[in-house]
Amino acid sequence: MSKLKVLCWSELSEPKAVYPEGINGAVCAGLTELSEVECRLADINMPEQGLSEENLGWADVLTWWGHARHGDVEQVYVDRVVKHVKERGMGFVPLHSAHHSKPFKALMGTSCDLGGWREDDMPEYITVKAPDHPIAEGVTDFVIPKTEMYAEPFDVPEPDCVIFEGRWDLGEWFRSGCTFTKGKGRIFYFRPGHETLPIFFQAEVKRIVANAVEWAGNRR
Repeated sequence: MSKLKVLCWSELSEPKAVYPEGINGAVCAGLTELSEVECRLADINMPEQGLSEENLGWADVLTWWGHARHGDVEQVYVDRVVKHVKERGMGFVPLHSAHHSKPFKALMGTSCDLGGWREDDMPEYITVKAPDHPIAEGVTDFVIPKTEMYAEPFDVPEPDCVIFEGRWDLGEWFRSGCTFTKGKGRIFYFRPGHETLPIFFQAEVKRIVANAVEWAGNRR
């Protein structure tokens, strides 16, 4: 079987002091460490914002990290992503603040708004709610020592499966990892990944992203 092809996309607003190669570079490094994949890096500053038909047609899965430049992504490229997910079955793995990315909102058909958020570097306690799901393979309950808080309600359609739930010391909770199916495409939204903290280097996070890419690419 050929290697899974993964297009790792970022808007590159993440600080280089934390992610010298970008979050897309960190995701790619984790994937190649743990999975049989071929990665290609893409970002908003490339021609066609890294979302050319050649790039998207090559990809079995698209991972997406964005935060401050959602509005800068042009609609023509959003439409391309949605078409490749729904019609061709390209997997889509939006990470952290990509809940407000244009492609994710277009695929969900909702506002994707949060009930609240707090940037205070408190720990998130993640519980595995669906241990038999392929994305949870090799993962048990764990803690992200410092992160940004997201609170319910999360305005998305009812997920196919809630795999991970996050909680904070002040009582907030969030569906921190959930799956959706849109047309032929599999989607996994994963909440952790605040850009000022090295979350994508944490072992459990790397394992979840690797599992998610394999699942979204129909290898699990």
